[in-house]
Amino acid sequence: MEELGAWRDRFRGCLVGLAVGDALGATVEHLAREEIRARFGVHTEIVGGGWLDLEPGEVTDDTEMALCIARSLVAQGRVDPEDIARRFVAWYLAGPKDVGRTVAAALIGIIRGESRDEAAERVYRAAPHRTAGNGSLMRTAPIALFHAWRPRELVQASLDVSRITHAHPEAMWACVALGQAITAAIQATAAPAEALLSAAAAVPEPAVRRAVEEAPLLNPDTASTFGYALNTLRIALWAVTRHSSFEDAVVAAVNLGGDADTAGAVTGALAGARSGLSGIPSRWLAALCGRAELEALADRLLDLAQQPAPRDPDGDDSAASRQRSSSSG
Repeated sequence: MEELGAWRDRFRGCLVGLAVGDALGATVEHLAREEIRARFGVHTEIVGGGWLDLEPGEVTDDTEMALCIARSLVAQGRVDPEDIARRFVAWYLAGPKDVGRTVAAALIGIIRGESRDEAAERVYRAAPHRTAGNGSLMRTAPIALFHAWRPRELVQASLDVSRITHAHPEAMWACVALGQAITAAIQATAAPAEALLSAAAAVPEPAVRRAVEEAPLLNPDTASTFGYALNTLRIALWAVTRHSSFEDAVVAAVNLGGDADTAGAVTGALAGARSGLSGIPSRWLAALCGRAELEALADRLLDLAQQPAPRDPDGDDSAASRQRSSSSG
């Protein structure tokens, strides 16, 4: 019972931590670190504003897309990429305040009648150097929670759900790396930095492994904060492994500037999986919009994670089976 309580705290911490990091970072998104220092000294409070003119505690597309995935997992009881894609499309058509370019391009293709794979592949082939963004990394935490004790299925599902919008191997395998780090944090009695880094590095994509290996050496004064999946993965792993508390890790990540909401969201998901909801500052929890649903979804994901793996009625026609060979060399 005590162990179940710890898992519940960590599941809640992961989803709520994602949203907290998103809401904190959104205020300083697109600002250079020097601009943040000039305006805030150190940015530590959830106050809204920013280029999206958010209300205090309001979240961005990072959390909204993660919610689409979490709601689908709970409703379907399994990973259903078609259902997730439908939810992404409905969210997009509702007119969110912000949508990433790669996400928008893929979803527009689906709206126009392309299949999921056709849309993502078209976007990737049209500009492969521009499709390794962090738009699938930012939303992947619910996939990790659902597969917290099913590591093989975690790999397949992470690739499949990334591929709805992001078919670049680096973006896809970055999702796997983060998911494996989150599950290591969930399962550990005390998640040391080495365990998180080792879990994240256990992927066949060389660029992702290098990013994980480089994370502890990141220089916060010169680190790239452009919205590239491996930049964000590197920042999150650095922040969480160099800072022992949730607050210190997320503050460090968002104050680097640039794509600060996504750096905050990814760092918050990983740091929250380690610290649990109990490790997130109460002032941030009080400021956050939508906390109740996030906690309820986390509880349901914990229930589902402890059940036997559901069978996939569509068989093994997965992105994992398509990508393992092409991404391993």
